[in-house]
Amino acid sequence: MSDQAEPYLAAWERRAEWPLLALAVIFLGVYTVDILVVSLGSGWHRTLRIVDYTIWGLFVLDFGIRLALAADHARYWWRHLTDLAIIALPILRPLRVLRLVILLRVINRRFAATLRGRIVLYGVSTAMLLVFCAALAVLDAERHHAGANITSFGDALWWASVTICTVGYGDRFPVTTEGRYVAVGLMISGVALVGAVTASFAAWLIARLRIEEEDLEAATRRDLHAVHAKLDGLEVRLAELTAQLDGRAASASS
Repeated sequence: MSDQAEPYLAAWERRAEWPLLALAVIFLGVYTVDILVVSLGSGWHRTLRIVDYTIWGLFVLDFGIRLALAADHARYWWRHLTDLAIIALPILRPLRVLRLVILLRVINRRFAATLRGRIVLYGVSTAMLLVFCAALAVLDAERHHAGANITSFGDALWWASVTICTVGYGDRFPVTTEGRYVAVGLMISGVALVGAVTASFAAWLIARLRIEEEDLEAATRRDLHAVHAKLDGLEVRLAELTAQLDGRAASASS
């Protein structure tokens, strides 16, 4: 497929962005209810899983369309391994939370232009979403395993909070392979988030200093122009006075 397909790919991504965001939010609600509301009957849990797999199927369809519209299929596939992971892990239930990367990606794009003014809001909201989703995922992986010490959502939230900060008190820890995968992903995400927020804050601070420096330079230039204008006026006045004195001296000598 030639490069002429790229505009079609961009148009599809623009049109699918908000529907995919809505699907990610629906998935978060479905996943939360399925994990936390244990009193639901088996029929309700079955329905929730049907909705879950329906959303997964729509993600598969979207990825297939984008891959078909890409000019270079192999290059597009390689650069979108995260999207591939989102749709390739439907069986590993705790890792299904990777689908919420779509939600974080859309939030990132929408706030990128104004991130300098909303660093704290962006960082806190992203961290809260990561902690909540990781707590759900590790609880799903751990609570039915023999010897697990993360058996309630409160324990899972505490573990996720200290893990994303890379503190790790050690009072709560995953014992399953899936839970440890979640832990690794959460720690990497925490370090990346802190680095991104720190870099954004540094960029914002440098930009503010540059603006203040430019404002100071502009004010200095205005002051210099005003001084030059006054000096020019004094020079003109001095020339007039000199001419008058020369005229009076000539009159007196004659």
